Amino acid sequence: MSFWRKIKLIFTDASLRNKMIFVALALIFFRLLSTIPIPGIDTFALEQFLSNNQFFGILNIFAGGGLSNLSIIMLGVGPYITSSIIMQLLTIMVPSLKKMYQEEGEAGRKKFTQYSRFLTVPLAAIQGYSLLALLQQQNIFVGLDAFDKIVNLLVIVAGAMFTMWLGELISEFGIGNGVSLLIFAGIISALPSEVAQLAFTFEPSQIPTYLAFIVVGALVIAGVVVVTEAERPIPVTYAKRVRGMKVYGGGSTYIPLRVNQAGVIPIIFALSILLFPQMIGNVLAGASNTIIQKISEVLISFSQTSLLYGVLYFILVFLFTYFYTAVTFDPESLSTNLQKNGAFIPGIRPGASTSDYIGKVLSRITLLGATFLGLIAVLPLIMRAMTGITAIALGGTALLIVVSVVLDLVKKVDAQVSMREY
Repeated sequence: MSFWRKIKLIFTDASLRNKMIFVALALIFFRLLSTIPIPGIDTFALEQFLSNNQFFGILNIFAGGGLSNLSIIMLGVGPYITSSIIMQLLTIMVPSLKKMYQEEGEAGRKKFTQYSRFLTVPLAAIQGYSLLALLQQQNIFVGLDAFDKIVNLLVIVAGAMFTMWLGELISEFGIGNGVSLLIFAGIISALPSEVAQLAFTFEPSQIPTYLAFIVVGALVIAGVVVVTEAERPIPVTYAKRVRGMKVYGGGSTYIPLRVNQAGVIPIIFALSILLFPQMIGNVLAGASNTIIQKISEVLISFSQTSLLYGVLYFILVFLFTYFYTAVTFDPESLSTNLQKNGAFIPGIRPGASTSDYIGKVLSRITLLGATFLGLIAVLPLIMRAMTGITAIALGGTALLIVVSVVLDLVKKVDAQVSMREY
């Protein structure tokens, strides 16, 4: 089916049209909520504080843009994402959780998701309290008593839970992953201000720089698409089984191992560690002790403009890619399942040999994926040093999220369109 025919079918098919309209209305409602601030904010002090604060700039991406004006949904889907990551890491230490997530099918995954929702509530409370306390030290709030602070915290936690619920509604009644679409909406919403900033500071002498930036951006997006979609197929053959007068099995298929198994998670982990010193520095900045103030200055100076930051960023992303891939993909479990179903990899003995072979292949392709993620992570720093253009919303983590969400959405729409043909 041609591209334009698919587009026409999306708008003419009632079911597809309703799903697309639901997603659009949900995202519009989400953006409207992100403009409603919590009470007691000094707007001028907030703008001054956020203007050069990289820590809050990154948090704002995962909050869907709601943190820039301290809206009622300022935490966005951040607590839910943190909860999901913690639950996945717990599957290593808690065998019952691993069994629930991997072996109990759809019912087990639903129960696992429910535990993630429960964990989101205390995480939202902790994150909300920490942010409010940090902003209070920066004199962002004026005229708030203890009761007002409690109300603000309750509003923030409720906003985080509502955002999680809205994301799940989009997943159920719309198209695509709701949580990813909310983050996508927050990233895209920052583009107009980025473009306006570039237009405001435009000089004719910078035209070659802008053209080079556009070319590099297009090449990077193409590279992200290629690596995100890249797979290493491992051939699998099913043994023939004779039951009565009939022969079953004997078919061949393959196991697709993705080059980028970990997705954007390693970058999130690395950012959390690297931005932590800056957060501590901001907390200590209001201290009266001279030594503490000097320590605060050193911590704050550890920013994205330093060479050490870029090197550590690349190394951490590289290591976390291997770590998260090892956590989420178990070659031994896959080998056991193949053996139980009478399947084998041609030329490889079942059991431990199969597990070792899959682990070796996974380790090799993860080397490429980890290097790619590391380069994408430090790309904004390189571009900033070479061109002076600080388009944060187009680099690193945000770029991976945007491309991944668009690819996933296109696949989901394509699947829905293909179903209509039958």
